[in-house]
Amino acid sequence: MPVPAPSFHIRLLGVACLLAGLAACGREPPAPEPAAPATHTSADSSGGAISAAPLDKPAPKPTPEEVLAGTQWPAAKLGEGDARISCSSDYSTGDGELLRSLDYFAMVDALSPCRDADVVRLHYRGKIDAGFADTVERTAAMAARMGIRHRILDLDSPGGVIEDGIRAGDAMGDEHWTVWVREGAVCHSACVLILAAGDQRLVSGAVGIHRMIRLSSTATTRQQLTAELQQVHSQLDDYLQRNGAATAIADLMMTVPSRDLRLLSADELHQFGLEGANPVQDDLERLRVLRQCGQDFLRRKEAFQRALDRDCGKPGQHVDAMRDCGIGLLPKFGFPDKRCPDEAPMAEYARALQEQGERKADAADAGKDGKRSGEGKGAARTGAR
Repeated sequence: MPVPAPSFHIRLLGVACLLAGLAACGREPPAPEPAAPATHTSADSSGGAISAAPLDKPAPKPTPEEVLAGTQWPAAKLGEGDARISCSSDYSTGDGELLRSLDYFAMVDALSPCRDADVVRLHYRGKIDAGFADTVERTAAMAARMGIRHRILDLDSPGGVIEDGIRAGDAMGDEHWTVWVREGAVCHSACVLILAAGDQRLVSGAVGIHRMIRLSSTATTRQQLTAELQQVHSQLDDYLQRNGAATAIADLMMTVPSRDLRLLSADELHQFGLEGANPVQDDLERLRVLRQCGQDFLRRKEAFQRALDRDCGKPGQHVDAMRDCGIGLLPKFGFPDKRCPDEAPMAEYARALQEQGERKADAADAGKDGKRSGEGKGAARTGAR
């Protein structure tokens, strides 16, 4: 029977915790508690970490941008998973409409309602396969075309094909995705490659890794099989490094038996670069925000991020509670900021908060105008008498 997955500490922005050991005066420091053993459970045979591409052929690449900039999109089929499009970051209202086709005009229809909200949430439950990679790629392309800046991948996957995971991750790389693994969801095996690619990773469900399987292998000896896996390992190393994740993930995909599953702890998720802010993207964003919005804005944004990690990252916390906690912190650091509204932390929520404040201000002004108008009418009637 599988061991139940532990609750994981969600960290929105991945600020490292400082660990300090204090010794009592004149006494030996207490012996540290033994580290909890790694949690293992049985692997889900419906997913996995499967390498299927022939080694003598290059790994598949994302569809070129100039192709997706047109309307004659290459034929593509949805994968085995369930893909849905929502225009809300509040998943308590549901997971959106079922995506039935990846054709150009079908994607136009699916994402058009999300223009006003300026957010698209792709909820996907199922294997990492070619259809999943195409779905992520085309959702991002259409969102960019429509000016929908905020993209959320709401993921629940037992894993799948490594090469398709790399292609999907590369397609996400410059498209500013937030990735969720909600409470009750999983991200196993090849799915961790998708986590590595997100700008922000909110993890409440279980994340696990095991050894990859070569379905197209022609090996008949350990030496031959190991040589094949080393080639795939090299591709994984390159992919993880360009996304700011630890290459130790690739090592685990060589050592944990494929029938088992190594569940990662909250600390391991942080150490491996699979939760919170993507460090590579974080550095790029810091430089861009500094140039665009100034030192004071950047200082407040980084102070908010530290407070967010400290105050909102409770063990076992649900994603919606994390979101509400973060929204509550925004005004304390001067957000939303009208000078750079699109660069505020949690920008999709900051924008909604600003609009809500503007509506309240307009309503208050309208009420004052109505009151003054009523007073004027009353005074006129009094004068007439």
